Parts: sequence; C-alpha cells; structure tokens
Amino acid sequence: MSELIDDDQRARGLTVAVIPARGGSKGVPRKNLRRIGGVPLIQRAVRAAAAAEHVDLVVVSTDDDEIAELSVAAGARVIRRPAEISGDTASSESAVLHALDALESAGETVDIVVFIQATSPFIPSDRIDAAVDEVRSGRYDSMFSAHETYGFLWRRDDDQAAAAINHDAARRPRRQDREPHYLETGAFYVFQADGFRRAGHRFFGRVGIVEVPELSAVEIDDEQHAAVASALAPLMDQPESIDVKAVVTDFDGVHTDDTALVDAEGREQVRVSREDGMGVARLRRAGIPMLILSTEVNPVVRARADKLRVPVRHGIDDKEEALAAWAAENGIALADIAYLGNDVNDLPAMRIVGWPVAVANAHPEVRAAARVVLEKSGGQGAVRELIERVLTADRHR
Repeated sequence: MSELIDDDQRARGLTVAVIPARGGSKGVPRKNLRRIGGVPLIQRAVRAAAAAEHVDLVVVSTDDDEIAELSVAAGARVIRRPAEISGDTASSESAVLHALDALESAGETVDIVVFIQATSPFIPSDRIDAAVDEVRSGRYDSMFSAHETYGFLWRRDDDQAAAAINHDAARRPRRQDREPHYLETGAFYVFQADGFRRAGHRFFGRVGIVEVPELSAVEIDDEQHAAVASALAPLMDQPESIDVKAVVTDFDGVHTDDTALVDAEGREQVRVSREDGMGVARLRRAGIPMLILSTEVNPVVRARADKLRVPVRHGIDDKEEALAAWAAENGIALADIAYLGNDVNDLPAMRIVGWPVAVANAHPEVRAAARVVLEKSGGQGAVRELIERVLTADRHR
C-alpha cells in the first residue's frame, strides 16, 4: 500500500480496502479483537490489505473505540459507523456504502473497492493484487476469493433423506475425471465502486473467481474455528523481523531450561545458555532496553541479571501490572515491546504487548497466545534467537 496518496492516484480514482468491524459478536464475543498467533484479527486484516501493492488506502468501519485504536496503530484510517448500521442485522454492504459516502464527502474518489472480512486471519495479499488487476482491466466487474474443491456435496430432502447436489450418486468418477467446484472463502471481494452503488450488493456484472490456497480459507465464526486458526498460525505466518523498542522476558523456562539442581542446604543452581549472554550484550550495545520479570524470589535470578547487566524485577505476582508500570516509567508504548514467556503466568503480560513471543517448548496456551513461537527452547538459545530478530529490524529501521 502506498504510504501517501498522490495526485495521479486521485485522478484515476483510489483502490480502497474497506474492513467492516463491529464491536459486537454473538458466536465469539469481541471476535474482531480475538488474537490469532498473538495478533488481533482486525490488525491482521489491516496488514494484509496494506501489504497489497495495488491498495492505496485501508479503511476500517467500526463503532468500537478499541477496534478503532488498534486499526489506526496498524496503519488504517477509521470511519465511525453509526448505530443504525452497527447492529446484528446490519449488512456488510451497508457498512461499505457508508464508508464510500464518507470518503467521497471528504473529496476522495474511489474507483475499486476491496471488501475484506476481518474474520479471515490468513488473507494472501498477492491474491488481492491479482483480483484488483482483473477488475481494473475490465475483464470482471466483481471478484471473490475461493478455493478449488472436488468434494461431493449433499443436502437433506423434505423427508430428511440424503440427496446429491453436485454429482450423480450412482456414478462416482475419479477426481481427475471431475470438474472442480469453487468454495467461496468469505475473506475478500473486489469490485468496481460505481457498479456496487448501482447494484447494492457485492456480486454484479461479470463475476470472477480469484483462487486462494485452501489452507488460507479459515473463517472464524465460533470457538472451534478460532482454535484451528491458532494452531495454523505458526505454519501460515511468515517469519519476520521483530520491530520493537524494548525486550522483556520471564526468567525460569526462558533464560533457563526450567530445571534446577538443589544441594543439601537448599541452594539452587540453574542451567543457562552462554549464547543468550552474547545476545543480551549485543542488544545492550544497540541501545535497546531489556527487563527480566520473574515470579520467583531467588538469588540466582539476581545473580544472572547482574551478570547480564539487565535490570530485574522479581517476586512479581502481577506481571501485567509490573510490565505496564515499567513501560510507563520508561516512556515506551506497550505496542513497541516484545515479551518472551513460557508458562501460563506470562499470559497477562503477553496480552498487552505488541509482540507476545513464546519459547519453543512453552505451555500450549502460551504458544496459542504468541505472535511468534521461537525455534529454540528456554535455556537453549531462545533469548538470543529473539534478540537477533529484534536487531534485524533495528538495522532496517
């Protein structure tokens, strides 16, 4: 997405991504804010749209303050949706039409609309571009994302007996002898703005299909879908640099392998990684602040922190409160912090930062909440792995 809209773009009309995102939801409460792979769904949608080269502007239509704040942070323009089109019965088309009216009232001419559903967490940006190309060329008036399927579809008839829909039940041809069908994913639709206004809905004129990978076609309508998407996120999300201004970590299970040797007098020894120490030194030289937060009150935590020359706050029961206080004291936005954890007591802190990160052997709930799951385990170089990705982003900032 272009960071600035130039005169040439305005002259030909803008390609605008519109993401309707109400605050309310029945199936999954506050669904558009649900974190998948550590990232709220609304921010995933904004980033997918912004990554498309042919999208000039990303707009979020919402009635919710928190959704608005996260959308702006991700780079979108927010249009406030009035109450009369914010209820459960309001159509997505009404939100898109309202957004177009608001943009044109502000002097923006919209040529092509990319209508995106935030409930689809794995939207391929390159397929958005492919659809925009087809609509802009005039080959199609509207397009929708779908994946190829050879599935045999059935319905129940009036007597509740099974009846074949897309095949002859008496003849079961081989896959290679069958014509494929296409299943609409609900992820995105691309269409001419003027044609949409005339038709009043997203399918009009010559309608085309833009194929997307089946693995990307997850739409979250209930908790089961959310669980599936969370499990897929580490596979679907591309590794990326971690662009933050501070790093905060747990201690046990992160700097250590979560085991301890205890002598006859009760003194503990833990196992740490020397490469983590080198990573922390490099982070310090780069001028990026770091903090260790630990629930334990143990001399070994203080000794390791002193060795690393990193401040530590231990004996912390409420890591969320302690982290928020430290961030405020240092003038660092929570969105600009990476928090590395391994167990369920890290979850409150992970939920408030921009980059929740988990070690490879973290508790399943922590892995599900993480934006990034590292390849290395606690005490085996996980801290160094995180730091290297932070430094990569810092070099390109």
